[in-house]
Amino acid sequence: MTDARALRASLLDGIGALGLALDDAACARLLEYLALMQRWNATYNLTAIRDARDIVTKHLLDSLAVLPHLDTHALADLGSGAGLPGIPIAIAQPSRAVVLVESNGKKARFLRECVRALPLPNASVAEARAEAAAAGGTQSAIARALASLNALCGYAEPWVGAAGRLYAMKGPGFEPELAALRPGWVHHETRALFVPGLDVGRMLVVLKRSAGEPRA
Repeated sequence: MTDARALRASLLDGIGALGLALDDAACARLLEYLALMQRWNATYNLTAIRDARDIVTKHLLDSLAVLPHLDTHALADLGSGAGLPGIPIAIAQPSRAVVLVESNGKKARFLRECVRALPLPNASVAEARAEAAAAGGTQSAIARALASLNALCGYAEPWVGAAGRLYAMKGPGFEPELAALRPGWVHHETRALFVPGLDVGRMLVVLKRSAGEPRA
């Protein structure tokens, strides 16, 4: 097992490198979340990443890297899976409402346990397919390594209002997807994400509804 102090130091160093100011309680919750993920992963296969140090870099810091770029008071995490990036966002920003949208029953069960155990009063779980969920209370959505941009637009339509945004976390090579966006959506901007300890380029693609398009 990775030494707890070394793990905490790695997390704190990464948070500092991101330029974020998280209090001790938030850092402790992030490490509690990591421990929950590892405990449940043995049975539920939540993530292929097993090493705690890799989870810090590839899951926690990767999720936290989007925080400076979000402009919304409420956010739906589509296809949340193990709670990424929604749970780290909810931990870091308790004033932001986060809906964790996940259709897989076992993963949704894990998400509800995280909300209960950590606890996260600003987070809730919607066990449903994103495009069929009874959306409410959010104006924007985020998705991490879920689907093509065209497919994400379809998933996000119940969640993103006229003034909202769809934030898609992407790796290299996504550019051709911009030419095949679903009607009613346009590319707003793309922002490079810096993730401490991660060599692979990470991008945040921001999409918005076309002017005059009615909400689905």
